[in-house]
Amino acid sequence: MTSGHPAPDPAGPGQESVWDYPRPPAVQPSEELVEVWFGGQLVARTGTPLRLLETSHPPTYYLPRSCFAEGVLRPVPGSTICEWKGRADYFDVMAGEQVADRAAWHYPRPVAGYESLLGHVAVMPGSMDRCVVDGERVRPQTGGFYGGWITHRVVGPFKGGPGSAFW
Repeated sequence: MTSGHPAPDPAGPGQESVWDYPRPPAVQPSEELVEVWFGGQLVARTGTPLRLLETSHPPTYYLPRSCFAEGVLRPVPGSTICEWKGRADYFDVMAGEQVADRAAWHYPRPVAGYESLLGHVAVMPGSMDRCVVDGERVRPQTGGFYGGWITHRVVGPFKGGPGSAFW
């Protein structure tokens, strides 16, 4: 690793090191069963998510927008720019009486190379009741800015925590 980067944790059998992920990030189709729970309800479920893989980050899962329950995603004003994927627009996630502000996002016009993200939505796992991948409850990436999903399948250390701003 170059100066300032931590040493990667060793990956065991069946695991991936986030330090082997590319930069710029890659989008990978998956057949994992992904569920998102919020407000005590199952708000999204799919067996065809996309995994966004970027150096030092746990995967971010993008789910087909069509797999979200009716009325769960409410568009909100404002956007951010990703240097790789383009402009992200946001949604509040709503279920019952609960609202998670700006807890989901999508790329309505992804830049070249990321067209597969069109029609897909990512959620902040730390803002949901729980997110599940193939039966395993996800741990959210720390820091509150990134939307990575940590499972037993990936090892770090992960960007997002204190001291990782310039990795």
